Amino acid sequence: MTVTPLTIAIDGPAASGKGTLARRLADYYHLPYLDTGLTYRAVAHMLVTRGWPLDDEAHAIEAARLVDLSGLDRELLSAHEVADAASRVAVIPEVRRILVEKQRGFAAGPAGAVLDGRDIGTVVLPAADAKLYITASAEVRAARRLRDIESRGGRADLAEILADIRRRDERDTGRADSPLKPAADAHLLDTSEMSIEAAFQAAKAIVEDAVAARDKARHTG
Repeated sequence: MTVTPLTIAIDGPAASGKGTLARRLADYYHLPYLDTGLTYRAVAHMLVTRGWPLDDEAHAIEAARLVDLSGLDRELLSAHEVADAASRVAVIPEVRRILVEKQRGFAAGPAGAVLDGRDIGTVVLPAADAKLYITASAEVRAARRLRDIESRGGRADLAEILADIRRRDERDTGRADSPLKPAADAHLLDTSEMSIEAAFQAAKAIVEDAVAARDKARHTG
C-alpha cells in the first residue's frame, strides 16, 4: 500500500503562531517539519561568525550554498540579533533562490512535509495540498513575544517589541522578491482571540477539508 505524500504550507507574519501550529500539525500527521525562517537565520549566523559583512552578496550566496537543512539549531538561531541579521540577507534574490530550492527538496520526501515561513504557499510550494495563512493583530503578537521572552528568563519592553514587529511586517510585505502575502487559495486563520488548542483544531479542520477535496478530485479526475 502506497502512502500519498501530504504537503502543508503555512505562512504568516512574525509571532502569529504559525510555528507552533506547524509543529503541532507535523506531529499529528507524522510529517517532517521545516521552519524556513531558520534557513535564512543560518545564513546570517554563518556570515556573523565568519566575520563576513551582511551586505556582501557574494559571501551571503556562498553561505546559502553551505547551509545544511538537517543541522539547523533552533536554540542557537532564535537569538534576536540573528533574526535581525537574517532579514537583511533575506532580501538578496540569489540567496532566496538557493534556499527555496533546498526547501523544496526537503518537502519532496516520500511522506511530504510541513513548511512554515513567509512565501511557502506563494513561492516555495504553490501546489501544496493545504495552505494556511496565520495572522493576529500586531498588539497580540507583541504580547506573545514578550511572554515568550519572559518565560525564558529574559526582559524586554512591550513598546519596543511592537515597534520591531511593525518594522518586520513592513519589510516582509514590502520587499520586491517574494513578499509576505496570502496565496490566492490559502485559508486565512486569525488567532488573535484563539487559544493554542482552538487554533490547532481550526487548522486541522482546514487541512482535513483540503485533503478530502484533493482525494475527491483525484478519484473523479
